[in-house]
Amino acid sequence: MLRTIEVEIDEDGALHLLDPVGQLPAGRTLLTLLTPEPDDVLQLAERALAEDWLRPEEDAAWAHLQPAT
Repeated sequence: MLRTIEVEIDEDGALHLLDPVGQLPAGRTLLTLLTPEPDDVLQLAERALAEDWLRPEEDAAWAHLQPAT
């Protein structure tokens, strides 16, 4: 039977159970880390698009959509 148990990992790498599950049986397990990591592709795309989007010509082209000041 497969069970999923939520844990936190502290700065020292120690695991801490978030919910009491009782005595865990001896054996092997798999650990899936859920820490979000920046997506390299999105970061590269953002830089490339910024070169086009942050030009005065772009500001002028979209000015009609900006609220009046």
